[in-house]
Amino acid sequence: MADVVQLPGKEPGKVNLVPGPKKGTGGGATPPGGQKLYAARKKIYPKLAHGRFRMVKWVFMIIALGVYWGLPWIRWDRGEGLPNQAVLADFAGERFYFFFIELWPQEVYYITGLLIMSSLTLFLVTSLFGRVWCGYACPQTVWTDLYIWVERAFEGDRAARMRLDKAPMSFNKAWRKTGKHVIWLLIGLATGGAILFYIYDAPTLFMDFFTGDAPISAYVLAGILTFTTYSLAGVMREQVCTYMCPWPRIQAALTDEDALNVTYRYDRGEPRGAHRKNESWDGRGDCIDCKQCVHVCPMGIDIRDGSQLECIHCALCIDACDEIMDRIDRPRGLIAYDTDKAVEQRAAGKPARYSLIRARTILYAVLLAGVGLLMLAGLFTRSTFEVNVLKDRSPPFVQLSDGSLRNGYSLKLVNKAANARDLTVTLSGVEGLELEVIGQDDIEGSTIAVPVGASGVDRYRFLVTTPPGVVERRTTLQVTVTDLISGESHTSTIPFVGPGGDR
Repeated sequence: MADVVQLPGKEPGKVNLVPGPKKGTGGGATPPGGQKLYAARKKIYPKLAHGRFRMVKWVFMIIALGVYWGLPWIRWDRGEGLPNQAVLADFAGERFYFFFIELWPQEVYYITGLLIMSSLTLFLVTSLFGRVWCGYACPQTVWTDLYIWVERAFEGDRAARMRLDKAPMSFNKAWRKTGKHVIWLLIGLATGGAILFYIYDAPTLFMDFFTGDAPISAYVLAGILTFTTYSLAGVMREQVCTYMCPWPRIQAALTDEDALNVTYRYDRGEPRGAHRKNESWDGRGDCIDCKQCVHVCPMGIDIRDGSQLECIHCALCIDACDEIMDRIDRPRGLIAYDTDKAVEQRAAGKPARYSLIRARTILYAVLLAGVGLLMLAGLFTRSTFEVNVLKDRSPPFVQLSDGSLRNGYSLKLVNKAANARDLTVTLSGVEGLELEVIGQDDIEGSTIAVPVGASGVDRYRFLVTTPPGVVERRTTLQVTVTDLISGESHTSTIPFVGPGGDR
């Protein structure tokens, strides 16, 4: 946990992303000047908040974990011989399945497009609402929320946990601490195991995992992910957000004074101080310095110090402050989603103005829509089979006894459809061409039919022969592969080499 260093000339509530020295009793290297370069972590005991934002976080956590753990068990019929798991990264079959979408290795650009869209969405949301991703949707936040819930179930709320940690070891303390860590490890195992279900068939792996028949890689990966989940969400918690995650540094370039952030409205709260019942509110602010906003903060910061690098915008401080405002009969919203510009305008006696639609939000929205439309167009217009033709390098050509020339090629046909089909291969570019596919007898001049299996890759070797004297150096031929039923076709250009051509 880092305090905020108040920069000279900064007013309360101003953006300040400079972390101050850490509090703690731990040692660390001490330079000749006497200032410690490191301080041990001071444990944070976040108090349970009550209110609409806490409820939103509960709902989102349940939905997010439900989707993560439940998605691999959804079935999706794709036909005989194909996996029936709705979402599956099938490395053995070299495909990624997402319900009705099936992506092949050569279509990895769709994954790239999805990552670009995710980044642009994050940029847009940050420019509008600050780090709302960190407070609600980040996996670190979701699992940390779950781990804190388990901790609270075993050890109680903030005050009870603090008393338990200070108490000497006893049976009561031992079983509570042990139970908490056992559940944490089980959650970590469930987390790591669920990732495996996206790689292997979920029901099959589930049974094999507990009978010892799963691949050794499954056990190794599950162990690694169990340890990382336990460490990041259970032990390190806020340190991950403050020191390991790059997003707090990046978001400073994406937000501005018009972004809605979790904000302490110092124009209304200052000057702060204790308040007794029946005392007048004249000449003072609404903040009674109860520090409830600090006690519920999972990062252990004081939102009244302004925008800080550690703040994840979970908005639990809003719930805590609103509850106190209700008790002292003051209006809610002392801490709320607001903009720095609006706070400054009210402090100066001017009406607050909000500008959600501005240059950067329009740019992000346009780019996001453009990339999304390109991906949709690609998905709806992509071909159901692909053709790849490679010429044999050695020998570059063969001259037959009658003077005709022959070149060899490899043909790879990728059928993305769920049904087998017959394709025709047609060769053109030179008069009198003869096409021969090894293993196929029904030659019809320059056209031949080849079968391809359902949702698979078939490879053929074929020979092209030209009459004597037609090709003397190097020329270009066209190979056209056509599905006569659907009418879909692909044409590839291939070289044909003669005695005087490039070798």
